Amino acid sequence: MPVRTRGGGEPAPVVIEVRDLDKVFRIPDQRIDSLKERATHPLRRVHHRRLQALRDVSFEVRSGEFFGIVGRNGSGKSTLLKILASIYRADRGTVRMAGRLAPFIELGVGFNPELTSRDNVVLNGVLMGLSRREAERRRDEVIDFAELREFTDLKLKNYSSGMMVRLAFAIMVQADADIMLVDEVLAVGDAAFAQKCMDVFHERRRAGKTIVLVTHDMTTVQSLCHRAMLLHDGELRFIGGPEEAALRYFRLNFDTPEAQQARPAGELPAVMDLNVRILEAILRDPGGRPIENVEQSTPITINILLEAARPLEEPELLFHIVSEAGVVVAAFSRTLEQPVAVGERVRVSGTIVNPLVPGRYYLDCWVGIDEQRNVTVQAIRLLQFLVYGTAPRFGVVTLENDVVAELEEPGT
Repeated sequence: MPVRTRGGGEPAPVVIEVRDLDKVFRIPDQRIDSLKERATHPLRRVHHRRLQALRDVSFEVRSGEFFGIVGRNGSGKSTLLKILASIYRADRGTVRMAGRLAPFIELGVGFNPELTSRDNVVLNGVLMGLSRREAERRRDEVIDFAELREFTDLKLKNYSSGMMVRLAFAIMVQADADIMLVDEVLAVGDAAFAQKCMDVFHERRRAGKTIVLVTHDMTTVQSLCHRAMLLHDGELRFIGGPEEAALRYFRLNFDTPEAQQARPAGELPAVMDLNVRILEAILRDPGGRPIENVEQSTPITINILLEAARPLEEPELLFHIVSEAGVVVAAFSRTLEQPVAVGERVRVSGTIVNPLVPGRYYLDCWVGIDEQRNVTVQAIRLLQFLVYGTAPRFGVVTLENDVVAELEEPGT
């Protein structure tokens, strides 16, 4: 995986360095929560078991890198992010950070529920390194971004979880820190605000900000991340390209019980190469010029170039057009009725009728091969595009029709 570089070609400086990190939690086998329990059993010994959340984890993130952290539930992702944010202290190892930090990790952390959003914006801005004057100056921008202008004088204890997410993310954005740490608490927000957050990620990525994102969404990893790491049972199992990290994550989640029984205990499934790599993915207008936005009712012209990363025996390409809410709006597939050798390229091009209503959409591709009934699938996010227009946004597509409504004459 190439090292992220500056414009002149020299490597970008390391802004996060983690070496030999360990974290262990002591979990009591029996809980004593009340004074009555303590009084009636004063000599009871509480036994603890050890939970190794992280074991010998080492990695680094360079300036301007969008870095993903993936893994199954309980793999240690959130624990690692909290150590980076100095919420937890590591039991062993070192963490070095260069630059001002803005964490967005756990809903409500740093908030005072008895204060209004106005006061909490200033308080959290100061905690993120802004001066009080600067935090107050940015207060209105934060509230407007969070779309909470009508609730500025309401105490936070009366906010819904969605409103809390809006406020917390808006504070992090306006802090404009050098490094953003983001856990997958965005899932609590509504679809429209989640898309607004994704737009911020794309803008910050283009601006060269450093972002560390914990997520289960592999399409986000593939479309945004320069690199990603996979954690499993507290150990670093892979670090490198986002496509391969996504593939290894899928293999961990969809590994069959039969394959698990055939392997020695604790051993991970073997990971084959990627099916394909994306060399080019472009939308074009009717004149052939590259575009990012498509006018409503204008045909969508795609031009995609894929390179085989392994021998592919008659691969099937399944394409999904997905709305910003994650709904598959349409699908079509193409099968190559011939083998594709390693390094050979497949060009996918053509025009798609566009009945989509205005909004943001994605073009995803599932590349599948059948190796004597052992189906291997790779998911890729190819494109993100915006359909614009003035038509009402009812449903997700506009249907051509010749339906008429007319007054029926009496007696007919």
